[in-house]
Amino acid sequence: MKVCVFCGASFGNAPDYQTYAKEIGALIGSSDSTLVYGGGKVGLMGIVADSVLAHSGKVIGIIPDFLHKREVAHEGLTELYIVASMHERKMRMADLADAFIVLPGGLGTLDELVEILTWKQLSLIDKPVAVLNVKDYFDPFISLLKQMISEGFLNENSLNELRISDNPKELFASLRN
Repeated sequence: MKVCVFCGASFGNAPDYQTYAKEIGALIGSSDSTLVYGGGKVGLMGIVADSVLAHSGKVIGIIPDFLHKREVAHEGLTELYIVASMHERKMRMADLADAFIVLPGGLGTLDELVEILTWKQLSLIDKPVAVLNVKDYFDPFISLLKQMISEGFLNENSLNELRISDNPKELFASLRN
């Protein structure tokens, strides 16, 4: 299984973010799965990739040329693709992945999560999407989705199909089933 992980290029303020990133990486690497991600060596992105590699997994990174030129690319990956734009990066990751896991992150992570949920809603993809809700990080986003449903802007299935857990093992197992 190829698992795309969206997460921060920063570490966050709580050690739990790094701990959970390592655990997700270990689960991917030790399960004969492949990580597909944004190709960076920094922040939670780098932690997940390093953890997959440390557990004998394969890692495919996809990074836009402008970020590669800033020397933020992880050079120790199984495969590293340099693409022209952020749009191409997201499309390539979505095409390669069988499932998606979202960890805490900033605007880029939120952009990736919302775009993949939109593609799922529009039936452009039919792949599971899961959120690892470390320290209730995604609670405000989940509340916003509920508000959208109650106000008639979102179908309840969009939230029901989103797998949400604060337990990495349970979340990963739900994607494998």
